[in-house]
Amino acid sequence: MGWFNYYGLIAVAIIMIPNIISAVTDNGAAENKFSNKPIVILEQIGRYGCMAFMIFNIPYTYFDFWFDFALVVYLSVNGALIALYLLGWIIYRKGRGKAKMLWLSITPTAIFLFSGIMVLSVPLILCSVIFGLGHITISYKNIEQ
Repeated sequence: MGWFNYYGLIAVAIIMIPNIISAVTDNGAAENKFSNKPIVILEQIGRYGCMAFMIFNIPYTYFDFWFDFALVVYLSVNGALIALYLLGWIIYRKGRGKAKMLWLSITPTAIFLFSGIMVLSVPLILCSVIFGLGHITISYKNIEQ
């Protein structure tokens, strides 16, 4: 795969589309009410780390695909997870319940974690765990408040 992952760039770009649309059209509806600074900071570190390491493979920190037909599995599973993520945006576009928040936080975490495992990228795996813990916690706590 090399140092630049075109597939990861496409995945991140697709994931960002509904987020950008939501940010432009929601007028503050998605405001973060959860104010635990350490968790918010960890989530942001994980988020940007995941996006960066989905696109850039740092030499000696990733080991590329580790079985035959791994690229097919990588593309198929990520394609399905991205489709589920977009489906969640469509299904829950008006709502703000726990189901929406969990769907839209667990699915991208799964995309990042699966991608990291498939290319054996240590930084992507670590960032996806950090992102997942922070993002799922914040999403869930925002609904409780």
